Amino acid sequence: MTSKPPLPTTTLEHARDLRTGMTDAGRLLRYHLRSGLLGLKFRRQHPLPPYVMDFYCDARAMVIELDGSQHTLAVDAVRTRYLQSRGMRVLRFWNNDVLKRPDAVLAHIVAVAGGLTLTPTPLPVGEGLQAEEPSS
Repeated sequence: MTSKPPLPTTTLEHARDLRTGMTDAGRLLRYHLRSGLLGLKFRRQHPLPPYVMDFYCDARAMVIELDGSQHTLAVDAVRTRYLQSRGMRVLRFWNNDVLKRPDAVLAHIVAVAGGLTLTPTPLPVGEGLQAEEPSS
């Protein structure tokens, strides 16, 4: 049996710090995801060096990222491409949408996790819920 190499200590410490200092949006989404959405398990602040993902579902190779006002689209795009290059599906939501429209956010997550087509089409990036970024 082969074991995975250990994660860098700094990445693990950063993930632990993020878990204890979650935003209100992160706590609210975690509450809903823990209810067993589609019978799936989501890990919070899951490390994948050099990044720490807000939420990760191994069964669907799906990443959920929550973005606040401090996020920059260019940096987030690099991170998204990196995760997609590892075969992960990345969903991004604004913190504000999670807080004010949690049902819409959860419906989008359920649709993607369940492989359903969304109707209507999600709003483009920067206009409410962030659409899933296409693979390059």
